[in-house]
Order: sequence, then C-alpha cells, then structure tokens
Amino acid sequence: MRAILESYDSELSSSDYTPQLSRRLREAEDVLTKTQNHNTEMEVLLTKAQEESGALKLQVQTMELELEVMKKQQDSVAEGNPLATNEEVNTLRLKIEELEGERQRLEEQNNVLELRLERHNLQGDYNPVKTKVLHFSLNPTSMAKQQRVEEVEALRAEVECLRERLRSLQTGGAVPLAAAAGETSLSLPPSQEVLDLRKQMETAELKNQRLKEVFQRKIQEFRTVCYVLTGYQIDITTENQYRLTSVYAEHMDDSLLFKVQTHKMGDGEMKGEMGG
Repeated sequence: MRAILESYDSELSSSDYTPQLSRRLREAEDVLTKTQNHNTEMEVLLTKAQEESGALKLQVQTMELELEVMKKQQDSVAEGNPLATNEEVNTLRLKIEELEGERQRLEEQNNVLELRLERHNLQGDYNPVKTKVLHFSLNPTSMAKQQRVEEVEALRAEVECLRERLRSLQTGGAVPLAAAAGETSLSLPPSQEVLDLRKQMETAELKNQRLKEVFQRKIQEFRTVCYVLTGYQIDITTENQYRLTSVYAEHMDDSLLFKVQTHKMGDGEMKGEMGG
C-alpha cells in the first residue's frame, strides 16, 4: 500500500500535490496497527479458552474415573452381599447420578466458553438508532457461515446420538442388587462398547473443532482478498450485519453498513446507509 501511494505521489507535480494522501497513508497504517493488535488479543483469548477447555475436559475425565470406581464398588457390594439393603443400593445410585450431572455441567460450561469466544470474534460497533443498514441478497461470507453452522449442528446431533447410545447401554444389561422381586436394578454397560462409543465421540468432537478452524481461516482469507482487490475492509458487526470501510476514506468513521434480511419465501433483501 505504501509503495502504491508513493508511486502516485511521484507522478504528481508540485502544484497538484496535496497532503491528503499522506493523511490517508497514516490512517491506513493506523488501521493496520489496530488490526494487528486486535489479532494479538484474539490469539490470547483463544489460547485462554483452549486452556480452560482442556481443564474442563480433565475434570470430565476425573468424573468418569470416579464413576467407574463407584460402579466397581457397586459390583463388590453385589458379589459380597446378594441381600444388600435398599439403602446401599440407593446410595450408590444417587452417587452415580451426581457424578453424571457434574460431568454434564462441565460439558455445558465448556460449550459456553466456546460461544463467548465466537461472539467476541464476531462482535463490532453499531448503533441502530443513528445508522441505517444495507442488505445483500447473496453474501459469500453469510453463505459460508450458514454452511458452517449447519455442519456444526449435524456434528452436535451425531455426538448427542452417541451419548444417547451410551446412556442406553448404561441402562441395559442390569444386574439385580435387591432381594425383593420387582425392585429397580442398576445396569453396567459392557466395557468394550463404552470404549468404542467414547472413541467415536472424541473423533466427532475433533472433526467439529477442525471444521471450526477451517471456516475461521477461510472467512479471514475472504476478507483479506476483498480488502486487497477492492480497497474495502469488511467487518462482521452483528448477526447478518456487515460494515465496509474504504482505505481511501478521509475519516475512519466513514463506512457503509449492510444487513441481510431473509423473508419466509427464502428471498433476501439488502438495506443500508452511510455511517459516520
């Protein structure tokens, strides 16, 4: 960018020269510096979120180990005393349910951290009172984002299906622990099937994470190409809303805001106005 502006300056005569180009160059350098600082902050946040996610996964593994220990203790009670009391059975059952609930809570907390990071990456400055919005009927970034959302939802559905299968196994193949007939019995799943299901869950989650990384990289590449080819920087401010800022704008607040609205019949429209 600096080389282009300097070559343009060299072609101008002394009477045609204006300090406006220098001001635009400084503003462009400021934009570049701010962008680099923002990327650095995002990398720090991403690293922090990954560390928190790893800690949560470690807690989940600890809960699973405790659950296995409780189930082994349950087996020991069943083998050592076939006429175990209802109180012992209920105590073991409540402990298992408590561990399962704790594991689910940690998984939900991990999902919340991922959503907070994603919202922070997509959040921008926008005042709906002072600014009107333009909407593109077809936008490559929105289409890529929608495709990513659909694939992520499909993977989440697959993971949830695997979890349901795991829970079904845990409720099947019961070993009676009560002496009285007709009482509820606890179930122990076959260990090999549980390991296979966990392996499938880990594979699906890894695939989900890789898809997220690929889509984030592709979206960033698309924005960079638009910036280099057209001279406009595209920022995603909120859901279905985009801001275009020209590198040649006299002021940093001079921009165009666009918002996509989709009707019930599937058609879209574009609305917007100058911001400033």
